[in-house]
Amino acid sequence: MRQPDQLRPVEIQVGYLEHHPASVLYKSGKTVVLCTASLEPNVPPWLEGKGKGWVTAEYNMLPGSTVPRKRRERSKVDGRTTEIQRLIGRSLRAVVDLEALGERSIVVDCDVLQADGGTRTASITGGFVALAKAIQNELPDASIGNGPLRDSIAAISVGVIKGAVQLDLDYELDYAADVDMNVVMTGSGRFVEIQGTGEEATFSDEELAAMLKHAKTGIAELTQLQRQALA
Repeated sequence: MRQPDQLRPVEIQVGYLEHHPASVLYKSGKTVVLCTASLEPNVPPWLEGKGKGWVTAEYNMLPGSTVPRKRRERSKVDGRTTEIQRLIGRSLRAVVDLEALGERSIVVDCDVLQADGGTRTASITGGFVALAKAIQNELPDASIGNGPLRDSIAAISVGVIKGAVQLDLDYELDYAADVDMNVVMTGSGRFVEIQGTGEEATFSDEELAAMLKHAKTGIAELTQLQRQALA
């Protein structure tokens, strides 16, 4: 049984794909996400000539990632996928100096191989490592706080279950949660996004403060793991 402020076991494998150095296999408990970051020497048409780069993300759950099988998205992306893609993209852009990036685009692909809760937060946390690796490959002198990367970014879930606050919800905990929240923060401790919802329930100031405290603890640990993986 995990402690209330304890993460699931996390594993970050950089260079998972032999021919793609900016590839990361990110494991959080039984949730597994493959993140790759691809750098392109151009920007969207609406950014051409402005001296700025762009960072965007795509998210997908593979058919075998859940039971029952998730149908493959082909011609139309569903609303949940679109919302998660936007969350990942704006979270990553929050720590990138787009002018320092120059007129380049980075596309971060997050493919869920196995889902057991927290796929969007795992995608952000693993996606940042892939993004940082892609930038380092293009600009070897770049590091966090030096060059296009102004800071790191990580995300975690937290919730209230039978009156108790729990960090890092797997599917079982998420299903049982009266309140669930996703928190995105920089390595320096600044918030990027907080998504909190009561599931037929409400939550107090005290519970909100406790959830944010647990989230900060978890993100501080994830930040250390990210930096170790990139070292």
